[in-house]
Amino acid sequence: MWLDSLDFNSIALFLVLFILIADYVKNRNPPNYPPGPRALPLLGNFLDFDPKFPHLSFSKLAEIYGNVFSFRFGSAQLVFVCGYKMVKEALVNQADIFVDRPFSPIADRFYSSTGGGLFMSSGEKWKKQRRFALSTLRSFGLGKSTMEQCIREEIEYLQEEIQSHKGEQFRPAGLFNNAVSNITCQLVMGKRFNYSDHRFQTMLRYMAEAFHLEGTMWAQLYVSFTWLMKRLPGPHNRMFEDVVKIHEFISEEVENHKKDLDPSNPRDYIDSFIIEMKNTNLAYCAMDLFLAGTETTATTLQWSLIYLIKHPEVQEKVQEEIDRVIEQNRLPTMADRANLPYTDAVVHEIQRIGNIVPLNGMRMASKDTTLGGYFIPKVQNNSTVVDSEGVHVLAYGLITMVVDFPGKRVCLGEGLAKMELFLFIVGLLQKFLFYVLDGEELRTDGVTGATRVPHPFKVCAKVR
Repeated sequence: MWLDSLDFNSIALFLVLFILIADYVKNRNPPNYPPGPRALPLLGNFLDFDPKFPHLSFSKLAEIYGNVFSFRFGSAQLVFVCGYKMVKEALVNQADIFVDRPFSPIADRFYSSTGGGLFMSSGEKWKKQRRFALSTLRSFGLGKSTMEQCIREEIEYLQEEIQSHKGEQFRPAGLFNNAVSNITCQLVMGKRFNYSDHRFQTMLRYMAEAFHLEGTMWAQLYVSFTWLMKRLPGPHNRMFEDVVKIHEFISEEVENHKKDLDPSNPRDYIDSFIIEMKNTNLAYCAMDLFLAGTETTATTLQWSLIYLIKHPEVQEKVQEEIDRVIEQNRLPTMADRANLPYTDAVVHEIQRIGNIVPLNGMRMASKDTTLGGYFIPKVQNNSTVVDSEGVHVLAYGLITMVVDFPGKRVCLGEGLAKMELFLFIVGLLQKFLFYVLDGEELRTDGVTGATRVPHPFKVCAKVR
């Protein structure tokens, strides 16, 4: 009996020592690697940040370890880059080195191993898809007066919908998602959807939930312990189910386009892709355009209401400027921006303080380099580990915080988003005075997912 106990204790001790040594060897950092908090075996630094406010946790770590520091999620080793100087160094001065995305177990499952859509693909595939998307979207109005007119028409639909509430409380989140997504829909699908379209509304809800879950602790657990999380129940499974539903919605639109396609007269991005690209990645690229073209701008519009209501004197001053320049007899145009300097400044301040993407998308180093004097190793086969199912798991990566640089992966729709924000905000404030009921307080802490969104809230709108 004593021997059995000794054998068990010896085996347990051996296993513990083996796990500790294996973890140390597998995750050993190279010389002059960026400093960071001490990682626990297997878990890494999961206990060193607040999953509700990760960007604040990482900002505090930057104060301790500097603007280039390391952090471990399970076995995934990341390098965080903070501050204007260092982010510019990584994304602008070393753009060629940090242009590609690392492997992501979540993205791999999202895109069914097709190599990613526009957002997560890398190399020549990404370059080809990006060039095609940019030239095609431009040909259908991106950055042109035709796109501006689409936004102005959508402002009228949005104004009518808000006015239908007759001064009663309503949730603006869904309406903004509708309005903004319709602009992208016209570019990608050649049409808009009514705000009462149940199928479209359902798809937007799937999209919002997927965006939220992708930035939660559940997603981080999936990235760090993929082999285990694949087999466990939890909210992370809904994230993948939502993306499947979104993909099905886009795929239906693709099939509908094929039925009445005229190769000599493409109507939108989907038509052009079918004619020129001829591959199975179409639905995923269209889905990326749809997701990216909706969530960020719609979320910024939500933050705009919150801050304008919390600062009524600013809302009043913006409206005074709008009344003086545009009055009430026409919708705003981009030509008005030069004559609305205060309003334009408020829009930019809302973007800054709203901080909807505090953590940028991850990048990987294509060759050995240095940042802030620290060594950043190239991501290659001998710096990856392989899980039990043969999937390559990122060993070294780079993620940036608070960026607004014209790097190689700058948002395709950046110009469109700026146009939408200015025209929608001016069009709304031209028509309505926004406020909340007495005793109600709007929160500014936000809910962090893939984007940082406001807590659900209701507002009232009085016709001016």
